[in-house]
Formats: sequence, structure tokens, C-alpha cells
Amino acid sequence: MEPSVQAHRLYLEDVSIQIAGANRVVHVVVDLPQEETGGVSLDVIAEISRELSGILDSDPSYDSRPYDLEVSSPGVGRPLTEPRHWHRARGRMVNVNIIQGENITGRIQSVDDDGVTLVPEIAAKKGMKPKQGEPEKIPFDRIRNGKVEIEFSHLDEVGLEDEHNGPSEEA
Repeated sequence: MEPSVQAHRLYLEDVSIQIAGANRVVHVVVDLPQEETGGVSLDVIAEISRELSGILDSDPSYDSRPYDLEVSSPGVGRPLTEPRHWHRARGRMVNVNIIQGENITGRIQSVDDDGVTLVPEIAAKKGMKPKQGEPEKIPFDRIRNGKVEIEFSHLDEVGLEDEHNGPSEEA
């Protein structure tokens, strides 16, 4: 499976199989390389799904029981647990779960081998726009995990581009 996914310049995030009676569900999660932002297009997901289905159907080591193949990207709900996840979330607002400390909410400014530089969001009075704090470097060894916050008001401010989707555009 991995060579087929890599041929599309994607990363094979996870493969799992669930068995329900005589049927199986094969879940495959693919993602863009860590250098890119944005998401995997549905057309690419469909193409990979067709290719992987052909691979599974023609593999003599894979038994003949029926299966359903589900190919997807991780989605916004994926916890940020690995450095590559943090790279992929550059420019996004995140909630960071700190080991032995308070959670921090802020926008990822940059990511390197050692950790994440976050611009913290300082809560404001109700009805007022939150303020930004000074950038703060958080080493990976202090981070339990993170979660991308869904934003609707900042879509046009991020302005990140990638070669798969072009510039970010307001929905």
C-alpha cells in the first residue's frame, strides 16, 4: 500500500482492519507531507481508493473474504501527537495540552526539530477580540498533545499556500 500512496506524494498515516463477522473494513488514512499545508483532495482520495482496492483484490496473500475499503485523510479532529502533525498545522489555532502545566491556546507560528513556537491567544472580555501574546517556544518533551481549533473568522488571515490547493480562500 505504501508505494501506491507515496506515488501520489502522500504519507501513509495509518492502516487498520476491523472484523465484523464474515466482513472486514480496511481503514486507510493518508496525509500530505509535513512540509505542506491544506488537505488531501477528494479526487486524490478516490484515485488512491481505486488503486488500493486493485492491490488488495490481486494480492494472493490476502484472503478472499469480502471487505470494505475506506480511505480518508486525518481530518481536523486528529490529535497532534507527532512532530509531523505540528508541521502540518502551521498557521492554525491550536489548544496545547502541556505536561505538568496549564493548557495554552494560540496560533502555530513555526515548528522545528525541538518544538513549536506558538503565539498565545489572551482571553478578552466578552464581545471583544482576543489579544495575542508574545511568541513562546514549547519543546516537544513538554507537550502531551494538541488539537486544532476550528476557526471561521480567520480563514482569510492565514493565507498559507500549497501546491495541491493553492492559496487559502474564504469559504
